[in-house]
Amino acid sequence: MLRRLGAVVLSCLSLLAVSGCALAPVAPEAGAPEAASGWTAKPGWPARKFIAVAAHPLATRAGYEILGEGGSAVDAAIAIQMVLTLVEPQSSGIGGGAFLLHANAREVQAWDGRESAPRRATQGLFLQSDGRPMGFAEATVGGRSVGTPGVLRMLEQAHREHGRVPWARLFLPAIRLAEQGFPVSARLAALLKRDRGLREDSEAGSYFFGPDGQARPAGYLLKNPALARSLQRIAGEGADAFYRGQIAAAMVAKVASHPRNPGLLREDDLMSYRALKREPLCGEYRQWRVCGMPPPSSGGIAILQMLGMLETTAIARLGPISGQPQQQAVHLFAEAGRLAFADRARYVADTDFVPLPGGSPVALLDKAYLARRSSMIGDTSLGTAAAGRPLAAPVAMGQDQSPGLPSTSHISVVDADGNAVTMTTSIERAFGSRLMVNGFLLNNQLTDFSFLPADRDGPIANRVEPGKRPRSAMSPTLVFDRSTGELVLAIGSPGGPAIINYVAKALVGVLDWGLDVQQAIDLPNFGSRNGPTELEAGRFPPGFADSLRARGHAVVSIEQTSGLHGIQRMKRGRGEQWFAGADPRREGVAMGE
Repeated sequence: MLRRLGAVVLSCLSLLAVSGCALAPVAPEAGAPEAASGWTAKPGWPARKFIAVAAHPLATRAGYEILGEGGSAVDAAIAIQMVLTLVEPQSSGIGGGAFLLHANAREVQAWDGRESAPRRATQGLFLQSDGRPMGFAEATVGGRSVGTPGVLRMLEQAHREHGRVPWARLFLPAIRLAEQGFPVSARLAALLKRDRGLREDSEAGSYFFGPDGQARPAGYLLKNPALARSLQRIAGEGADAFYRGQIAAAMVAKVASHPRNPGLLREDDLMSYRALKREPLCGEYRQWRVCGMPPPSSGGIAILQMLGMLETTAIARLGPISGQPQQQAVHLFAEAGRLAFADRARYVADTDFVPLPGGSPVALLDKAYLARRSSMIGDTSLGTAAAGRPLAAPVAMGQDQSPGLPSTSHISVVDADGNAVTMTTSIERAFGSRLMVNGFLLNNQLTDFSFLPADRDGPIANRVEPGKRPRSAMSPTLVFDRSTGELVLAIGSPGGPAIINYVAKALVGVLDWGLDVQQAIDLPNFGSRNGPTELEAGRFPPGFADSLRARGHAVVSIEQTSGLHGIQRMKRGRGEQWFAGADPRREGVAMGE
């Protein structure tokens, strides 16, 4: 088995430089977090002892190495993240943040490494002098959008509890690749070719582009000695080497010195940052227990709301036919999505600053409340749904209008003891703020806040406030069998607010329709974010959209560049094994034994 798995990874590695294990790149859809880069069928990967799946073969290999040395799921996730910082810089890295769920035989833990707003930030951070919000591109490029990075503090704390392999060892694969170089993949080359803001930063410009100004082509051996030095310091001194001293000072200087759009990040923001262990958000769906992230992620609440509404419908009997979703299933799923997104926009933000109705997620996830919401789903589309009132008294809150276009990656790992990690990690828009320092890119996560602090209905929950964490759609998810307590599925995805629909689609595919995780990932993407009903371009037959329009749906066909990576417990004869799936829309693979 190991030989076959390794052959698949090596085959994909050799193709990355030529084709990204994908068809020729296609034009990006306006508003998509990252451009589409084609489709490559993935086989799904079985393993009996341990397995890891990540967005790039070199990152997966790093996690596999650590698992093979007896490392824990957390150890493997750290090694994977460090390599992703190098080989997938558009999506995540040490200059960003992450959410991580960890499960062992005793408990589920939720780790919050989300970026936070600088202490000097105000509610007018993204307002122009006339009070109107800035344009998204204007706000993104430069220091204004940079939040205090959180992923390293989070990983260090998780490692203290669950690490088996020494911290420094986990950085060696990334350091080695940064020094020796890695082949630029077709996906990275295509994204670089389309980007303009990176050229304006001297460090990013000289790293990602040649002397002629052209983007590094696919197959180019790209070395990053600056990142190697940063990782060596962090490996030897711990996360303090990032949050204090030379690296911290360099980040602050880069943010403050942007000529057009300086930011507010200062060294005291970095020194005072704390990763948080939060109570995981778990709910029941049929015979399963589904656990996700609580706020400031909106993913856990929205997915549990969607599942709670769908549980009262016939969706379980509407499985795909020859891999094609049925129209009624898409209708039900889209309507549940628009109802959940309506509540998300009204109520969900960093609960350390803005409480949910009733002070906890209970009111939004109450079965009776969700049954009332579900009863609004009829034969025709709701169009734009209104937020519900989970409590008798109305809540005076404004409607969030944050752009929400994060560029993100996802990691799923199960170690030899059955411990699991599902971690979604991000720098927000592709290539973040376009600021590079010491070999890594800085996030633009502050643009995940609402640019407007209030509207005529009241203050907007996701407004900017000092120290606050911007609301996220990242949705790392764990599913357990309620009768046995066994882990059934670990999954998550990148994709901006559409992450919620991507993950919910995969959950319905596995839990309701009996698909394996690879088949569920492969399904066409679809859903609604309380706007149009979105269908993945080129994946639905002629007439499908018209049939939905006849039911009142405003339908758009767009590229939906999910990056679903999941691991499922599978029954095989008298035994069990793990089975991992990777999204054919991106470069990811799994590896295990």
